[in-house]
Amino acid sequence: CISGTSMGAIVGACYASGTGVVRDMHAAANWFRKAAEQGNTQAQYNLALCYERGEGVPADTAVALRWYEKAAAQGNADAAAAVVRLKAAAADQAPQP
Repeated sequence: CISGTSMGAIVGACYASGTGVVRDMHAAANWFRKAAEQGNTQAQYNLALCYERGEGVPADTAVALRWYEKAAAQGNADAAAAVVRLKAAAADQAPQP
């Protein structure tokens, strides 16, 4: 049986890849959000990717970081690596005294 949180992540992945449906990143992001808000770590990671890349949602690194952090806190290694990468990039861009 597929839980509701998994189903949203799966449907989102289908829209993101165009598997069985016309590729639609806006729809993918909406499905990822539904599952992410219910705690699905893969959906949280995928939604963060959408925000980081500006695919289906406006690009927003701060929002991406928040979703990566939620997924990382639940053990998603890819999300943990993305948190480190985004924080390092932000530190590199910070004004130097």
